[in-house]
Amino acid sequence: MRKREDSGFAGGWGLVLDGAVRNPVCRGFFGWLLLCAQAAGDPARLEFARGVLAECRGEAAAAEAAFEKAWRLDPQAGPLVRRVVAARLDAGDRGEAVRLMREWAEGRPDEAAVQVEYADFLTEVGRGDALARRQAIGVLEGVLAVREGSPQVVRRLFALWREDGKEERARAVLESLDPDDAEAALVYGPLAASAAAGDDAEAMGRIVERYRRAMAREPEHAALARAASEFLRGQGRLDEAVWVLASHAEAAPWSLELRTRLGILHLAAGDDDAGQRVLEAVLAISPRRVLAHQSLAKLHRLRGRAAEARHHAAELLKIRGGSAAEYLALADEYLAEEEVRAARLLLENAAFAHPRSAAVRMRLAVASRRDPETRDAAAGRFREATLLMSGDEEPDPAFLMESAEVLIADGQVKAAEESLRTAIRSYPPEAKRETAAALRRLAALWEGENRNVDAARGLRQRAQALDPEGE
Repeated sequence: MRKREDSGFAGGWGLVLDGAVRNPVCRGFFGWLLLCAQAAGDPARLEFARGVLAECRGEAAAAEAAFEKAWRLDPQAGPLVRRVVAARLDAGDRGEAVRLMREWAEGRPDEAAVQVEYADFLTEVGRGDALARRQAIGVLEGVLAVREGSPQVVRRLFALWREDGKEERARAVLESLDPDDAEAALVYGPLAASAAAGDDAEAMGRIVERYRRAMAREPEHAALARAASEFLRGQGRLDEAVWVLASHAEAAPWSLELRTRLGILHLAAGDDDAGQRVLEAVLAISPRRVLAHQSLAKLHRLRGRAAEARHHAAELLKIRGGSAAEYLALADEYLAEEEVRAARLLLENAAFAHPRSAAVRMRLAVASRRDPETRDAAAGRFREATLLMSGDEEPDPAFLMESAEVLIADGQVKAAEESLRTAIRSYPPEAKRETAAALRRLAALWEGENRNVDAARGLRQRAQALDPEGE
């Protein structure tokens, strides 16, 4: 039986096929592929290409026939074997599917990947079939005899023997893994933990030692560093988890995701300065790291550094967006600190993300008027916000106050007066300073026009009672 490597005919084409046959854009490419196969004079390639084109066109029967023919021409091409076996299973012919897989494995006895795939097939298709299960174990044991300590084979045998209640054999094969190998440690850790009691300190210690030895040998291995640090963190050994990620970061400084995790672990271990340094270094390289911004925002909040916290919160909203309420809460912080430009820029992003939110538009209008850069164009923003309000939606007092100033500048004094009156009524009882400011502004409006003099005096007296230091 002829042997063909999957990296040749069907392997390379199979990879392309897996990601492309359902994409209409690729149909022209596969038409070209068909011409190439004809030119190459390879009958198996030609039938394969015909099957691809038929599948693209939705002609399932024609595609299946073409792939079947291609497989008969090259029965050792893995992707074709898989397709024909799947077709047999779909037709309910389990025995024939098993036979085809067995012949494929027998034809490539020296290829461990093919043997393992055959064992997986027997395990999956033969669920409840003791004979198929024994055959799968036999195939895996044969591979293990040649590839001693193969992590992927050990993982499968461990699971099968545990399911059969053979705990001693399962533990023995697990301990056969190379204690210094990264891939072996990745298999050993979760399997040993699953077989041990949670309070088995000796078993946990063996897992830690495996991770430590593998990290010492391959500190640049990202998956190993992640697994080891997560296990150690779960065991409450934060200092050791930090050591793992620090070793990895030193060996693989480009591994920014795990450097971010290192910074977070520093914070969890109580070393805020180290955590901040690591996270800021990551952001200097990759400014759109969500976890880094989240962690620094939380750290600065806890330490009372509001300005720094606002910066990272704003960056988060730029990167991943957020609800209208999140934007508004942060914008209010900026406005309270009179950082009007930052508030305005944030609210412009919010208006893009939430174009139908009248609340966002109102706050944007306020920030635009307060920002000297956009004050002249603020009137249009007030009109936009007013148009977005629904019938039952009321403008907030800050919007009314700023709107009054726009109306005054436009010469619409009566409208401005009504806006100020509404603002005074809208402020809650606890907003004494804001209410007083609105009272004084209305009084100043009347005084400037030399009317309602007594009423203006009364407004100032009310304002003084609410906010004695406001004048």
